[in-house]
Amino acid sequence: MIFIGNTAAYALQLKTPSNTAVENEMINRMANYQTTYSFYNLEHFHFTLKLRSAIIQAAKELLASKAEFTVFEDSKCNARYWILTRTGGFQLRNGVQPSNAIHDIFVNGKQYGFECATAIVIIFYKAVLQVFGNSLFNRLYQGIYLRDWRSDEDLPIVTTRGNDYLPGDCVYFNNPEFDPNKSYWRGENAIDLGNGTFYGHGVGIKTSEEMIEALNKRRKPYATQSAYLLSQVTRLDDRYLFQFSPRSIEEPLPRFLAANEIVGKIGQVTFYL
Repeated sequence: MIFIGNTAAYALQLKTPSNTAVENEMINRMANYQTTYSFYNLEHFHFTLKLRSAIIQAAKELLASKAEFTVFEDSKCNARYWILTRTGGFQLRNGVQPSNAIHDIFVNGKQYGFECATAIVIIFYKAVLQVFGNSLFNRLYQGIYLRDWRSDEDLPIVTTRGNDYLPGDCVYFNNPEFDPNKSYWRGENAIDLGNGTFYGHGVGIKTSEEMIEALNKRRKPYATQSAYLLSQVTRLDDRYLFQFSPRSIEEPLPRFLAANEIVGKIGQVTFYL
């Protein structure tokens, strides 16, 4: 269900000739789920479609960059832009523009290695950079530190329980009987690309069935329990980010969380019911 302001909206009303196929898929899924998707106004709605499209594009660009999948102990980065920490994180160097540092990951990917959660956060940063532009991005994200799910407070990442996956969301394929000698295959964070495909760092672009098959090949000997898609959705908080768009700055918007209530927080990831 989709609400624009306090008014219910239908998929046919929201589709325009300029929408891409994947944006129409976003609209169809939102309209068909029982979950309520509330937007301040049409500008907020179109901002969200644009942001999700940018996430999908960033995921494809990260794959094309040839950045490696590694465990934290083997993480690597371009020292011109980042300081590699003892724990395998990337700290933005003083004097470096955040936009240049994020852009470099996608241009010089072979100089980088990180695991799948860090990959998702990098994708989110790149998408926001595309939507906001260099100037605003550099003003907001001066102290970027990349490791696991860590992100700037102005890049809020929200995780909810449920199966209302949308293109541009991050989902998680759980592998309960992973090989204990390769614990990094306990699961795979993946971006929903639409049209039944997902991108997972270290796995590539696959269907849900192919993603599960890839994880099943990385189970402990004599495992019987298959990997599966977890009932969980991780996404950027589009309500928070929309306040930085030019239109919302001109016309301040009320804050609301629809029907959700915070039930927990781990690091920078907030969980809702």
